[in-house]
Amino acid sequence: MRARMLVALAAALPVVGLFVAAGLTEAATPAGAVISTDSNWGSGYQEKVTITAGSTAITGWKVEFDLPAGSTMGSYWDAVNTPSAQHQVFTNREYNGSLAAGASASFGFLVSGSGQPTNCKLNGQPCGGGSTPPSSTTTTTTTTTTTTTTTGTPPPTGAKFSPYIDITAATPTLADVARATGQKNFNLAFALADSTGCNVSWGGTIPLNDARIIGEVNDLKALGGAVTVSTGGAAGPYLENTCGSVAALTAAYEKALDAVGSNSLDVDIEASIPTATVNQALLAVQRARGTTVSYTLRVQGQDYGIDPFSVSILQDAASRGLNVLVNPMVMDFGYTGDWGQAMVSVANATLGQMRSIWPSTSDAQLRAMIGLTPMIGVNDSGMVTTKAAAQAVLSFAQSNHIGRLAFWSVGRDNGNCPSGGVSPSCSGISQGLYDFVNLYKGYNG
Repeated sequence: MRARMLVALAAALPVVGLFVAAGLTEAATPAGAVISTDSNWGSGYQEKVTITAGSTAITGWKVEFDLPAGSTMGSYWDAVNTPSAQHQVFTNREYNGSLAAGASASFGFLVSGSGQPTNCKLNGQPCGGGSTPPSSTTTTTTTTTTTTTTTGTPPPTGAKFSPYIDITAATPTLADVARATGQKNFNLAFALADSTGCNVSWGGTIPLNDARIIGEVNDLKALGGAVTVSTGGAAGPYLENTCGSVAALTAAYEKALDAVGSNSLDVDIEASIPTATVNQALLAVQRARGTTVSYTLRVQGQDYGIDPFSVSILQDAASRGLNVLVNPMVMDFGYTGDWGQAMVSVANATLGQMRSIWPSTSDAQLRAMIGLTPMIGVNDSGMVTTKAAAQAVLSFAQSNHIGRLAFWSVGRDNGNCPSGGVSPSCSGISQGLYDFVNLYKGYNG
């Protein structure tokens, strides 16, 4: 908890760490900055910098530090960097520079190499705590805050519940859903190539740095939220097919992640892709950044699991050492009997397929590597995911401690067209607003 000191003075004096007036000296809380390690994968690491205003508000901030020789700055987000050789100078963005007394803002960056930042300064003064070395568990203390950070390669599962949202649609906004439900993790669908080729865009038409979309993501982050970038989907053009080399596809993935400050990537495959190229690019991103990767894949049938091409993608991924979460789309497949139980059958069948792909992995580990994504309400092929059917999937997830739940999609999670039919903006069934988000939001593995 941060202590605040109130000083009665006839006139306000500049904050320089102490108030001095009429022979009376009282300590004030200075602004501070903490650099902490979010994750470390041996050849590099991800850092978070938290700036906290002291007793007086600040209208802008500059954090600077040095990287030792052999370490190079990579991607960064929520700040602007103007480096000079190994000296890094980060300044605020237009949305996070003004901080009220006691308020905080943060930004992040990636470093290739093991050397840690040194000589940290905030607005020309020592940061007050330096940097946190990348050990298994670290604690950093400054005059303003205490931060505890656990490091290590991020697990391949990411958020336990992260529904898809069509980010090309203006409503609902991420922050509106978060405020209404408390759900703060979302999959942004879909990052695609635009008409010029291997250039990342939203839905193939909206620029990657579109002000409305970036504003939504920033609003969500301000509420403590996070996003996953989803590529592919039901329609192209896929980045995976348009970017013609491993290097080009790797750069496209990293550009998409950097645009929204994410380190979680989901690849939704509903068409043919150059498997080796895609898996090599994903592995490059994962090794460089510690990125969590999921494959969202088509289902062949309730007793078969995912389709043969999807199996071959995972076999190639396993042969390369790529860590993935396997996310079958439990929607639009042939079935008999109860729809909720049919989706559960797909989960069990897919686990059987995964057991043959990763034979040395325990059953508990395999269950932690699987996700399930139904289509809420009326599916394209006519089956209907009611709340009862969705509950069957949730019950399976809870009893088996699976890695992730999701659904398609947040924009459909309302009862605005209860008479049936498939729509991108309603579920086609009678329901309340965000019933499915509220059903799944408490899932924690």
